[in-house]
Amino acid sequence: MYGTLMIQGTGSDAGKSTLVAALCRVLHRRGVRVAPFKPQNMALNSAVTIDGGEIGRAQAVQAQACGLPPHTDMNPVLLKPNSDTGAQVIIHGRALTNLDAVAYHRYKPRAMAAVLESYARLCAQYDAIMVEGAGSPAEINLRERDIANMGFAEAVDCPVVLVADIDKGGVFAQIVGTLELLSDSERARVRGFIINRFRGDIALLQPGLDWLEQKTGKQVFGVLPWLHDLHLEAEDGLGDRLRWSANSTDKLVVSVPLLPRISNHTDFDALRLHPQVELHFVAPGEALPPSDLVILPGSKNVRDDLAILRARQWDTQLLRHLRYGGKVLGICGGLQMLGTAIHDPHGIEGRAGSSAGLGLLDLETTLETEKQLRRVSGVLAGSEVALSGYEIHCGVSHGPALQRPACILDGRPDGARSADGQVMATYLHGLFDEPAACDALLRWAGLHDVRSPDYPAQREAQIDRLADAAEQHLDLAALLSMQGAHHGR
Repeated sequence: MYGTLMIQGTGSDAGKSTLVAALCRVLHRRGVRVAPFKPQNMALNSAVTIDGGEIGRAQAVQAQACGLPPHTDMNPVLLKPNSDTGAQVIIHGRALTNLDAVAYHRYKPRAMAAVLESYARLCAQYDAIMVEGAGSPAEINLRERDIANMGFAEAVDCPVVLVADIDKGGVFAQIVGTLELLSDSERARVRGFIINRFRGDIALLQPGLDWLEQKTGKQVFGVLPWLHDLHLEAEDGLGDRLRWSANSTDKLVVSVPLLPRISNHTDFDALRLHPQVELHFVAPGEALPPSDLVILPGSKNVRDDLAILRARQWDTQLLRHLRYGGKVLGICGGLQMLGTAIHDPHGIEGRAGSSAGLGLLDLETTLETEKQLRRVSGVLAGSEVALSGYEIHCGVSHGPALQRPACILDGRPDGARSADGQVMATYLHGLFDEPAACDALLRWAGLHDVRSPDYPAQREAQIDRLADAAEQHLDLAALLSMQGAHHGR
């Protein structure tokens, strides 16, 4: 009998998302009907669901691990930061409002009701629910009205396992310190620990594991090794993706300006893993390097990010790039930046007003209150090259440039191409994921004899690799037996 198990972390990036994905695939391979669940997520990487909503990217990956299409019930509350103090609040896949941190804290009881509603629906459909916490349960300033960690676990009466990242150092202090900051009932709810990203001889770690079990009276369910070159689509931050650079003269050089509110940077994962591409995320203070292709990415606050792009002088460097024959691609917010103007009359992404665009495509964009969320498929315009992906945007674009579309999606034109063929823009996220589409786009950018790998197959293989590591290094019998009779109250 299976039920609910919650994975919480001693801090952000401890490995919660990857561990849940691994356990989901383990159960799926055993024929268990399992679904992922994250009560509250804060991320700018999102996915469009089968029911036409929006959830965090990590839950879409975990759904894939379960053999399921992503659904809004898997992540009922999504917060998408649009400033340092505020975020768009998405409930059951739909953007409801923008709130600052204090206002959202007051809103949490309503958010919890949505969380429990989604959880109940999943429980009615699946035999097992693998739940991912957020950040750390030891944030005592956020304990009141918590819906992301122990507040949820207490509400549905489910067991908790703590995962800690040993690569950061101080792993025993992470675990013991976290336990110390929990209430008595929360501490009792933690059944044990998993240590993640270990490198070295396990025999040298064993005395520490023995001490930890004796000190806490709780089980260490296993130690997961560092998996070199593991690739899963990121929940939010770029992390080590910033350092990716092959530095090879025979590869196509692609540069992506790193904007403060960059969103859905998973668009570039297929390029990161492409053996014929050298990908640069251009950080603040850096100039755009000599490139074959510059991609303007999606953004959660397009006008502010455009102002920062100009402040960093990337706009003038982009014009120089075009004068030397380089190509430019805009994706979603990047499309809007390439136009002549961006209008936000309702203050959807920040202050209301208008901003001049880069003027490289003759189109204007107006942000509207209803967000457009679509899973789409189609072809590159003027070809039979198939592509698929999703759209997430409030902007509606108009102008002569759209008469030369970049794509045909579900029978309608999308995006634009410049008359000279140097600039292309689209609202489609995931356009590099399909090998044939990636081949065509890289040929347009200047790469000859393109041989794009099967990125969807690579994603599947990485999830299986995670599950194999869990099978080998975790006490799965003990870990999964805790789920028995725990499927909510």
